Amino acid sequence: MKTTGRGALRKLLAGAAMIGAVAFGTAATTFEAAAQDNTIYVPLFTYRTGPFAGSGIPIADGMHDYLRMLNERDGGIGGVKIVIEECETGYDTKKGLECYDAVKGKKPVMVNPWSTGITLPLIPRASVDKIPILSMAYGLSASARGDLFPWVFNPPDTYWDGLAMILRHVGDQSGGMDKLKGKKIGYIYFDGGFGKEPIPLFEQLAKDFGFELKLYPVPPGEMQNQSSQWLGVRRDRPDFMVMYGWGAMNPTAIKEAAKVNYPMDKFVSIWWPGEDDIRGTDGAKGFKMLNWHGIGTEFQAIKDIQKHVVDKGLSKAPKDKVGELLYNRGVYNSLLIAEAIATAQKVTGKKVVDGADVRRGLENIDLNEARLKEIGLAGFTGTLKLTCTDHNGHRPAFIQQWDGAKWVKVSDLIEPMRDKVKPALDAAAQDYADKNNWPKRTEPCDKP
Repeated sequence: MKTTGRGALRKLLAGAAMIGAVAFGTAATTFEAAAQDNTIYVPLFTYRTGPFAGSGIPIADGMHDYLRMLNERDGGIGGVKIVIEECETGYDTKKGLECYDAVKGKKPVMVNPWSTGITLPLIPRASVDKIPILSMAYGLSASARGDLFPWVFNPPDTYWDGLAMILRHVGDQSGGMDKLKGKKIGYIYFDGGFGKEPIPLFEQLAKDFGFELKLYPVPPGEMQNQSSQWLGVRRDRPDFMVMYGWGAMNPTAIKEAAKVNYPMDKFVSIWWPGEDDIRGTDGAKGFKMLNWHGIGTEFQAIKDIQKHVVDKGLSKAPKDKVGELLYNRGVYNSLLIAEAIATAQKVTGKKVVDGADVRRGLENIDLNEARLKEIGLAGFTGTLKLTCTDHNGHRPAFIQQWDGAKWVKVSDLIEPMRDKVKPALDAAAQDYADKNNWPKRTEPCDKP
């Protein structure tokens, strides 16, 4: 498979724009409640069924339970109850857009697509419908540019930041970034919007550092049949393997890597594999991945979820799954939702806020250490500050490794290659604007 940087990005975005232009009927949804006056409506796009359910279920549980905990413990946010409503997408773009059409008339304060494929066609609609999009650490990397994408937010890192941090770790393992010259790095990825997203930057970094990039795409219909890809890996003998996988692709890739005796300490993933993707797999010890938040239940907010939601039978999550990696990833996502709403209430002086207010709230998020302690998440994650020009934060992350039973943190915080990522991201953002006749931002910035 051969791609060419910005050309690959243009093709990806052009396809998304075509999908976004199609009108779909009302989705079949599973709802907890209907939006009411004097409430704040938060729809959650989830996938509890299909080949991505293994990843989608714990994230959906974590997202729901954090917001439900705020309702049960605090009476909502700022005294206003949150109406939590799930819509099943099956990680399918068409179904995701049907979900969007089903909820947009209910005045959601934001939308969480939970799929790059769903996010891309929603980007042109966000400013028209006045509904901000939160694509937490996924989606279009270029949308981190708040001056060009005022209605889209993707904190705390883009997929390009993630790739840069993984390559920094690989460089450290090799004795320095200069030692990557002449090496071979394989990239096994979900052959859709998510997996294709980092390819333009990956190709540029291969040129910059002199390594050879080998691509191993995994078609969506073949996630559980990767024998040909791993035969290619065995033939090519890459020095390192990088994975951007999801759903059933992740455990299959780990099993196939073990089967061909690929050294697990040379196999590094972006931040999506969970415990169930690797637990019980022979030979998986040593597998690595990037992460930016805590695992476990020792954090006060997680304890409050257990007390106010799980122990009361208000959660769909098994008790032993609370605190696992992807559950806590869902908690992080809803932490951002809650902070955006609370900040919107503060900057507007309103209790019942709307999408436009929450867009402002997202631009003014300031999760400093004092605030993290206040909300019961001290030590759970790093600080995060968003602005009207930076909708991401580009925060450092760390490498964790599977020790055969659990994840263990094995690196210090790794900063993204800002000198490499920012110019590429700026060029991609401008390319998107030029190709799509993108309107200039008219939304004012709040004064710091």
